[in-house]
Amino acid sequence: MTSPNTAVPAVDKSQIRNAATVIALRDRKTEPKVLMGQRGSKAVFMPNKVVFPGGAVDPGDAQVPLAGPIPEPCAGRLLEEAEGDLVTALAAAAVRELWEETGLVLGRPGTWENPPPDWTTFAATGHVPDASALRFVFRAITPPGRPRRFDARFFVVDADEAVVSDLDDFSAACDELSALQWIPLEKARSFDLPFITEVVLAEVQQRADDPRPPASVPYFANNNENRAFRRLRGLVDLAGRED
Repeated sequence: MTSPNTAVPAVDKSQIRNAATVIALRDRKTEPKVLMGQRGSKAVFMPNKVVFPGGAVDPGDAQVPLAGPIPEPCAGRLLEEAEGDLVTALAAAAVRELWEETGLVLGRPGTWENPPPDWTTFAATGHVPDASALRFVFRAITPPGRPRRFDARFFVVDADEAVVSDLDDFSAACDELSALQWIPLEKARSFDLPFITEVVLAEVQQRADDPRPPASVPYFANNNENRAFRRLRGLVDLAGRED
């Protein structure tokens, strides 16, 4: 047991993995629905919880060629308070995780020679990844004391406009999420959700019918040195205008 006079070591930031989460919406202008699935009972992180598709950035994601990058102002906001340029890596991770966990394709028709191992099944669909429809809407670091910790960026995508595969065909999905379904946005918070998912859903629900990026991005920083709520507004050029 740690004595009262023993200093608690600072958190090792290397233990916090960058991650991307995708909030896929359909029927935004009429009856908005969000795509969610349930994690397994034996999962180390958030067992049994209903979540959005998403996961950690892989080492090779930064080198993945994108047919379309994440646009401004989202790209600039991803750079704010970040260690290095993670924009491409986060964009690729979002596209890859959506594909792996749901079988839905964010891409453009094209041939991809020698794709990385994690991307071979995506490339086999005849598409190259396209991140241009992703809208950065939320960021949160997993609080200390959890078995795994992530610096997660949440992206909204208009599935009707951007997904090029059948929105109801999850046959290519891995088994990480079960019971994949399009849930009416107004009913989503009645499921067994992680706390941060509830918070993100409330934020998304307020502007579900607006495809534009938010005026600023909420950021829950839980990194021991600074547990704070902030808003990311993006890079500012020399004239004082937001990118």
